Amino acid sequence: MKTIVLLLSFFLYQHYLSAQDDSYWETYLASYEKGPGSTVVNMGLKKIAPDNNKTFLFAAGVQFKNCTKEGLPAPLAFTTLNKISDSIVVLVNRLKTNTLAGTFTYQCERKDYFYVTDTFGLKQEVTSLITKRFPGYTPAFLIREDMNWNAYLSFLYPNEETIEYISNQKVIMQLQKAGDKLDTPRQVDHWLYFKSEADRECFVYYAVSKKFRIEAKENGGNASFPFTVHISRTDRVDLASINQLTLSLKEEAKKCKGDYDGWETVVVK
Repeated sequence: MKTIVLLLSFFLYQHYLSAQDDSYWETYLASYEKGPGSTVVNMGLKKIAPDNNKTFLFAAGVQFKNCTKEGLPAPLAFTTLNKISDSIVVLVNRLKTNTLAGTFTYQCERKDYFYVTDTFGLKQEVTSLITKRFPGYTPAFLIREDMNWNAYLSFLYPNEETIEYISNQKVIMQLQKAGDKLDTPRQVDHWLYFKSEADRECFVYYAVSKKFRIEAKENGGNASFPFTVHISRTDRVDLASINQLTLSLKEEAKKCKGDYDGWETVVVK
């Protein structure tokens, strides 16, 4: 079971993802029953999932020995693992109409997840490919009917907490690039949207109780959530602190039937 996000990694699969320019990909690392697992997922598929023409899951990859004690690839393993993934993608593209949903690496095993029209002959072809081109690697598979795309929607696709971590990490990376050390408290601004004025006031009551300053209230900016509030408070922006803060704001906004839209701050050197 996926439990908590440990770390976000945007550099692990750059070679692999560079060929997927027409999709929206994210990478995250999370904790599972036996340890950490790394997921690369095509976020853009959420809009079309499930595809009723591709009802079979075909996950194919390898078991590998060059891994850390946590079961993730050692630094020198990535070049060959990326070549294996690229080769499997080319092969599956040649043999079947498919959609590449993501990649999962866990306990010294990495598999690419495809949704295909049928799986006939795929296991044999991939096994032959790996045996001939990548000796020393053991083929690994997960093959089943998955009409509802549960492997994608419930496993590969990040949960709400993970998505929030990903969003926060992107902002923090930009701050770090600008020279911000992150450990100095500063004004952090947040925006939230609500369906009614009463819903907004429900959240404002909470915000004031937590010592947020109400910077502005506006109406009419969003057709579905037309009542906006801009709040601010002095806070730290290291990853642990900002994750805890934004998740609490998102949860409180939901209680008031609202939507949390993100944060920004100034660079402090």
